[in-house]
Amino acid sequence: MSDLSELSALETAAAIRERQVSAVEVTEAALRRAEGDAWGAFVTLAPDLALAQAAELDRRLAADPGFDRPLLGVPCPIKDLNPVAGVGFEAGSTAMRGNVAEVDDGIVEWLREAGTVMLGKTATPEFGFPCYTEPDGRPPTTTPWDPSRSAGGSSGGAAAAVAAGIVPIAQASDGGGSIRIPASACGLVGLKPSRGRISSGPLMPAGPGLGTAGVVTRTVADTAAALDVLAGYRTGDTYLAPPPTGSFLAAARQRPAGLRIGVLTAPVIAEAEVHPACLGAAAAATVLLQELGHRVDEAPVPFAVERWDAFAALWTVGAASIPLPPEAEPLLTPLTRWLREEGRKVSALEHAAALAELQRLTREVALAWDEFDLILTPTLAQPPAPLGSLRNDADPAADFAAQTRFTPWTSVSNLAGLPSISLPLSATAIEGVRLPIGVLLTGRFGAEEPLLAVAASVEEAVGGWPRLSRVAAS
Repeated sequence: MSDLSELSALETAAAIRERQVSAVEVTEAALRRAEGDAWGAFVTLAPDLALAQAAELDRRLAADPGFDRPLLGVPCPIKDLNPVAGVGFEAGSTAMRGNVAEVDDGIVEWLREAGTVMLGKTATPEFGFPCYTEPDGRPPTTTPWDPSRSAGGSSGGAAAAVAAGIVPIAQASDGGGSIRIPASACGLVGLKPSRGRISSGPLMPAGPGLGTAGVVTRTVADTAAALDVLAGYRTGDTYLAPPPTGSFLAAARQRPAGLRIGVLTAPVIAEAEVHPACLGAAAAATVLLQELGHRVDEAPVPFAVERWDAFAALWTVGAASIPLPPEAEPLLTPLTRWLREEGRKVSALEHAAALAELQRLTREVALAWDEFDLILTPTLAQPPAPLGSLRNDADPAADFAAQTRFTPWTSVSNLAGLPSISLPLSATAIEGVRLPIGVLLTGRFGAEEPLLAVAASVEEAVGGWPRLSRVAAS
């Protein structure tokens, strides 16, 4: 156990289960690494809570050698959009500075029941809206691959913590790409599950069903194991995905062939220039998938650019719906204020029309891609963005437009409720720095099993993903 930072989540749990190391030792090592956080990954650490949770796991394991949990003793921080009782809950906003959560979110409960240790809260941009993590009053969150570039957002802190080797897994969430964007920017695996696969209850309303919880990890197996833990329903859930035929981890160990895979490199939600490195990663993935026995053909753009306006209407109304007192408004970032102002302009009839359009687009995407089992695209149109290159406080509308050009594929699966996974297929030298480049595989609704199986087969075929040299000692 000389370098705990190199272990995956499943390997960490196995080492604790086999008594090679204790949960407390794993937690202490992770806390030491987190204290050296140079990437803006964490907004707060919870050492007392983490060590108490780890000690309780060790106690139960000592009392009962048969005691087990799927993620036994694995350090797993929580994104600061999800409350943890007794821990700061500020959602990346200066308007919420000093706020402390009174109760645990449902996702926090499920992760604790799975045996994880809550190390602390990871950074997020204000209320998770932008695809960069540059909150006011705190250092920006950078990709550990290059401290001059963004870790992405909104799960930027989660991704930075995993990429830096602080933890093997971190809770995340995705409403328009917020798991997959930072996964690409930080060289990680990031899955957005199907709509209704993971309950948003009991605290969070499902709303139009754009967002979902999840994780970022360094391996497909860890992602699959986490989905086994998090997939589930709660009484009264609005959306329900069809149940899997077995465990997702078992599905990730399958090696399917003969699937029909569509390739789409044309931007969907915005007219955007696509960097050669991103196109090259998609081309390399195409060749690899063919070598693995799949049929790969060109896929159509599922809808016209202007049809994405329905997402924008729902996104801005969601911003306007955040219950904040009037005195908080001046404390918000220009982008959040602009989103709220735009949301207030949407009439009740326009909002109803946007919801109807969401349902139409869900059908149209399914029909456009019906001949394919999976769709392959680049994850992002560009490599990890230089800090400050997307944020534009002087012109929030331009800021929002720049974000759509940077992420012209990710929100399609949020609109249509489809499972979608970013894989860190390659690392490319750009401006003298080696940077990770992700590719995106999107599946049919409710079909995470073949998606994970293909993702794992790609991971196996390339001999594991490009790795960043760890800079934090364990």
